Formats: sequence, C-alpha cells, structure tokens
Amino acid sequence: MPNDTTTAPARPGTRARQAQDTRARILKAAIKVFAQSGYDGGRIETISSLAKTYDRMIYYYFGSKEKLFIEVLETIYLQLNEAEQALELDPEDPLRALTQLVDFVWRYYLDHPEFVAILNSENLSRARHAKKSGRLNEISGYALSVLDGILARGMAAGVFQPGLTARDVYLIIASLGYFYNSNHHTLSAFLGEPIMSAPAVAHWRDVIQRTVLNAVCHAVEVPAANTTQTPRRPRGRPRRIA
Repeated sequence: MPNDTTTAPARPGTRARQAQDTRARILKAAIKVFAQSGYDGGRIETISSLAKTYDRMIYYYFGSKEKLFIEVLETIYLQLNEAEQALELDPEDPLRALTQLVDFVWRYYLDHPEFVAILNSENLSRARHAKKSGRLNEISGYALSVLDGILARGMAAGVFQPGLTARDVYLIIASLGYFYNSNHHTLSAFLGEPIMSAPAVAHWRDVIQRTVLNAVCHAVEVPAANTTQTPRRPRGRPRRIA
C-alpha cells in the first residue's frame, strides 16, 4: 500500500497566526528600511528581502508602499504609547510623575533612533503621509491625556501654576528631546564637542528636567507679539527648581 504523502491543510487558526507573523515581519523590516533610507529611498524589494517574504505579500497586506509607510508612522507612535503605558507614574506626587514622564520621553528618543529618523524623513516631505492617516490624532490623544492628568493633579494641589495645557508642556518636552537627538551630528560639529557622549547626554537630561519644571511651577508673563513692552514679573520671588 503506497504511503499517503498528502499534506493536511493548515487549520484556520494556524493560517491566521502565519498571516499575522508575516505582516509583523514586514512592518518591522519597513521600520528599519525607512529609518535608514527615508520614504523615497526605501525600496519594496529591500523590505521584502529583510522580512524574508515576497514583494507581492507587501501589496497583499498593505496595498501600496505609501499605505505601508502610513502604517509604519502609526506603528512607531503606538509603540511609544505602549511603552508609556508600562510606566508606573506616581499618582500621589504630580511633580515626581512629571519628572518620570520627562525622563521616559528623553530615554525613548535615545533608545529608539529609528523613531527620530522616520519622523525626520516625514517632516522633509511636509507630513504628506501623516496627513493621510486616520489614526494619528487618536494616538496622540492618549499621550496628551496622560500629561493632562498629571498637570490637573498638580494644579489642584497648588504645585503647578494654573492655566497649563498638556499641548504646551508636551511641545516643550518633545522639542527639547527631539531636536537634540535629530540634530546631534550637526550640533556636535557646530559646537565642537561630542554631545552624544554619556556625560553630555546625562547633562542634557538634567537641563530638560529643570526647564520643564521651571515652566510649570511658576509663571512669567510674556508680552504680546509685535510690542516693545517689558514683561511684568510675578509678584514676590519666583520659586526656582534646582
């Protein structure tokens, strides 16, 4: 009696897992390729080779290179949110919670250069792909809601000045960390010092912390645009954060 060499069909659950695994490999490879080469330089065949799959599978799962890149943008922001969700922020001490959050964002930029590189590429294209995403606003809403909760608790406790918005404080944190990382090559050449050395990185982390805390813990009035008025300083001696 001949041996039966017929291969049993894969179970539906197995197929779904295989498809999910292939899709995840493509996304991981795409993040690496787009971080290295940008959108224009990132080639489909390079991504498929790195993902150990075929070009046609990229089009099957994502539809086009542009749609793949949009999902890459959404994915790197979701990964940031997921890492932030794992933080154990102090719910009783808003000042400490804010310093924890600032430190997390700074470390995330350092530990994930692909995040900074892909955003650099997208900014060069004036966010033409990000504008087509239907999820980025929803994703950013989470990051702002975490910060908003910290600020609300701090203002209620009298630790932070009134009138703070999560948007403004987020921009302070992001700009101080992102600019340093995205421009460290030119900054090192311009300043004549290795700003990514361990002592320089530790120093800038402290600068970010002091800047953010000084911004939220006391108020300084800024004159309206296009005026020559001198800003009025708040009464009393402002409390500085060491």
